[in-house]
Amino acid sequence: MKLKSKINLFSAALFIGLLLLINCAIYFTFNRMMYDSELERIKVEARQKVKGMHEAETSVPIENLLRAYMPANGMLQIVRSDGTPRAAVTSAGNSDLRKIPVEYKNKELANIFEYDHIPYGFVSMPVIWSSGEVSELQLTENLATTAHNLRTLKIVLIAITIIACIPVLLASSMLSNFIISPISSLIKTMKEIQGSGRYKRIDQPKQSKDELYQMGETFNNMIGQLEQNYVKQEQFVSNASHELKTPLTVIEAYADLLKRRGKETPELFDESIEAIQSESNRMKELIEQLLLLAKHDEQWKVTAEEVHINALIGEAVRSFCAGYKRKIEFDEKADVTVKSDAQKLKQLFYILMDNAHKYSKDTIYVSVERKRGKAVIEIIDRGGGIPTAELPKVFDRFYRVEKSRARASGGFGLGLSLAKELADAIGAEVKLDSVEGVGTTAQILL
Repeated sequence: MKLKSKINLFSAALFIGLLLLINCAIYFTFNRMMYDSELERIKVEARQKVKGMHEAETSVPIENLLRAYMPANGMLQIVRSDGTPRAAVTSAGNSDLRKIPVEYKNKELANIFEYDHIPYGFVSMPVIWSSGEVSELQLTENLATTAHNLRTLKIVLIAITIIACIPVLLASSMLSNFIISPISSLIKTMKEIQGSGRYKRIDQPKQSKDELYQMGETFNNMIGQLEQNYVKQEQFVSNASHELKTPLTVIEAYADLLKRRGKETPELFDESIEAIQSESNRMKELIEQLLLLAKHDEQWKVTAEEVHINALIGEAVRSFCAGYKRKIEFDEKADVTVKSDAQKLKQLFYILMDNAHKYSKDTIYVSVERKRGKAVIEIIDRGGGIPTAELPKVFDRFYRVEKSRARASGGFGLGLSLAKELADAIGAEVKLDSVEGVGTTAQILL
């Protein structure tokens, strides 16, 4: 069964069930109230008749007395203590009541009974005559009018239920359409995406705060992310293929040259070996960076600990000076300790230092300070700088600013992308500020 049918069936059944329950409660409540009211009226009437008979007992024969107090629509009788009727009178049309077996109740009694499909109110009250004889006055009244009124009420309630079912069914249909419409649109869009392979979003007619609108917005946002990731993936595969193709072509060319002329020309042999080794190292470095970038955020194993930034950066600066023979000025503007992953922070620092080393020849300036409650590590180079328009793109994989990030520098355009991944993993922030022709300032904020 479809969800729409389930919603229709459930909501309609629920509303109709509630309506039936309310109408039944109304009917049975009125039924009880009306019969109880009639029975109370008959009891009052019976007491009045007993009182009147006591006052007129000695002067009027019992049969005449009963006729004087005969009900308009029923039967009045006197029953002896042995269960035999002493006298009885009935109104016109109620003579059949005489056929009902007579019984001495021996107590005051009031109830409703049905005879020949007609409801009657019955009241029995003890009577003590002046002679000392104990009898009972039994008053029976026809309640056909009350029954007729209740039948009319039943018909009205049934009619109301049937009529009310029409808007209930319409409302349940509208409700199901309102709920199912966005879901149907979502399914349709998914099928179109599946069939065409193109990303498509759901049209949102108007802004709302309900869950259905939020579901549509979430789907559209998810499609946007998928589309963006798909484009990045295509870009990544294309760039990776291009970056790997070049060293493989060089290796293949030199290998072919070695095969043809390597034995006869020692100089060519040395040149080819050096070129093949150089390109192999470039490929190894590229593959290592690609493997690092292939990790998801949750796969970074971060070990948070107290890290003395001054000591960590000072040691890294000394190692860099010794390894690359570069002049680096280190300024400790503040003594800073943070909670972070020391190894990943050092790796992040090395990536930014490596960029400064590759793209500048002058002194590199490194400082550690505290600004607005954050630890700030700053690396400044006096290289060619990055055009302002290119700054937002430098963290994209394989992106290189051709003017200053020439292929000769040996970069793949993966360093800053890896730096961004590392910063996100340890909860840091990387900022770049650059002026073309002046230099670049990189900041790590913790």
